[in-house]
Amino acid sequence: MPLDPFLVPLLESLPTVPTEIEDIAAFRAQENAGSAALAEQLLEPAPPVRSKRTVTLPVQDGEITLNVFHPDSDGPHPVHLYFHGGGWIGGTIHSILIDILCQERAAGADCIVVAVEYRKAPEHPFPTALNDSYAALLWVAENIEDLGARADLITVGGGSAGANLAAALCLKARDNNGPAIAFQLLEVPALDFTFRSPSIRSNGTGYGLTEQTLHLCRRLYLTSETEATNPYSSPLLAENLTDLPPAHIMSAEYDPIADDGARYAERLTAAGVPATFSLQLGHIHGSSAFTKVMASARAWREEGLQALRAVHARNSPTS
Repeated sequence: MPLDPFLVPLLESLPTVPTEIEDIAAFRAQENAGSAALAEQLLEPAPPVRSKRTVTLPVQDGEITLNVFHPDSDGPHPVHLYFHGGGWIGGTIHSILIDILCQERAAGADCIVVAVEYRKAPEHPFPTALNDSYAALLWVAENIEDLGARADLITVGGGSAGANLAAALCLKARDNNGPAIAFQLLEVPALDFTFRSPSIRSNGTGYGLTEQTLHLCRRLYLTSETEATNPYSSPLLAENLTDLPPAHIMSAEYDPIADDGARYAERLTAAGVPATFSLQLGHIHGSSAFTKVMASARAWREEGLQALRAVHARNSPTS
């Protein structure tokens, strides 16, 4: 279908992403300010939750923070590990946009949400973000009782670079014999650093995220060309996709990486992993957040929540 009419003037007003980043701190500050402004204008307010707290987690050569959201109901609850987007170089859980998303997920799917502030490139290139993500998964598993959570219902999810990390985390957890992940919810996932998806070319300019930006992120995240085919950086290229958690994958129609999601769903299904895919018509990369102004963004949100609720229902003690 055509691009959603709301997005046409928005795309015309978006700033141009630089071809190189000389001051990463300034880039992140500008990006975070822009994200906050968009959240104020385009996102519905967050629903209430019982609590939010920040946890500091020691990791190799440093520490990361986790934001933990509890729904306003009694547990034990499923727990959802969430990884934000930002091209592996930006984004943060300490933003109103991610707060809203996590509260929507905690309230709408009645689950504990743990948002992970993984370390970013170029200071911390691949595989630091994935190793931080795995450390967060281990922390959830080790603290399952204190969280009031269910060890059999740990799910993972993320958007864009965060979806890449969620998918890679499922591979890493399988290869390391746990902790067990029950389900993966991947939104606008970037899954192939060789950029072989046809949508890279067909949607590579004019729709916000560009092919040029993808190449910039790859240069900053990966330290060598050979890492582009590492299954932990490009899960779509993994030779073995068996024994992974079931997945629901959602891509935007006018997104350079739209085909990554479709191709991954096909490969998971071929490997015997239950996987569903939906192409969100009229959307661009990131427009799923615009719930105040786009009915289709609200429908996108509900589809993701319903996918989580369905997993919880299938695994409830009474089912």
